[in-house]
Amino acid sequence: MKPRITLLAGGVGGAKLAEGLASLCPPETLSIIGNVGDDQEFHGLWVSPDIDTLTYSLANRIDRQQGWGLADESHRVLAGLERFGCDTWMSLGDQDMATHIFRTQLRRQGVRPSAIAQSIAEALGVTLNLLLPTDDTLQTRLRTDQGWLAFQEYFVRERCRPEVREVRFEGASEARPTPEAMEAIEEADILLIAPSNPVASIAPILAVPGIRRALEATRATRIAISPLIGGHTVKGPADRMLAAMGYPSSSLGVAASYAGLIDGLVIDVSDGADRPALEAEGLQVMTTATLMTGAEEKTRLAEETLAFAGSIQQAQEEAEA
Repeated sequence: MKPRITLLAGGVGGAKLAEGLASLCPPETLSIIGNVGDDQEFHGLWVSPDIDTLTYSLANRIDRQQGWGLADESHRVLAGLERFGCDTWMSLGDQDMATHIFRTQLRRQGVRPSAIAQSIAEALGVTLNLLLPTDDTLQTRLRTDQGWLAFQEYFVRERCRPEVREVRFEGASEARPTPEAMEAIEEADILLIAPSNPVASIAPILAVPGIRRALEATRATRIAISPLIGGHTVKGPADRMLAAMGYPSSSLGVAASYAGLIDGLVIDVSDGADRPALEAEGLQVMTTATLMTGAEEKTRLAEETLAFAGSIQQAQEEAEA
């Protein structure tokens, strides 16, 4: 019987690992819970950047060069909006706009956001379980030296330049977890946290009441993959955001941000010096090359991570016997 695998993911790193897992796992055994903290309204349309990046990547329609948006895209609608004096710093392509129009129409009809996300995925040929942590509105806000910013304002408009001093997940305390996400966590044999930004991509998922507790209680083997290579991110502000939250910008900081939620951590070979300290914290550690530049690396990292989880499971079973 194939193990049931649940992945928590956000951003480009999360989408890459999702592709690697999808190349190995039967769709019915793989569930991916995506980040909705980046969601924001633009031009009257509800945009879900991380969910769309996951969907487009799994559908093999992503713009591989930039890591987000659709391939072979045009921007005539955005150019038209710019002529009208609209603020167009959020680059939304014409095909991408169709996704947002469809999503917004269904939201206004009262359709569950989870059902909308699944409909979009299925229309693009994605057959695995792509899940939302909540159907309620939850948005990541950052207090910076330029004031409070929505995550996309910080990430896209300001290009991560402001200093982050505080992170808040608006709407989290009132949000309810989706039954699909809770079931995926509770029934998982292996639970993975992608090499995503722990503060901006994974923490919003964990902020939904009930989800952190479910991760603490699950009998699944829980493995996180560090997004850092040599103590820095390949792309994005994860290292600086960890530091802003009081964590070291290292594998140790990643582990600390997931304290009580993981049994093992996958780190890059360049961070191997952190291994003894991580093991002293009671974690199982695997070192490997974690940079995913193509399909082969994505599949290899997914395969190695699953094998690592399997070895931990076997050791736990032998200890209990």
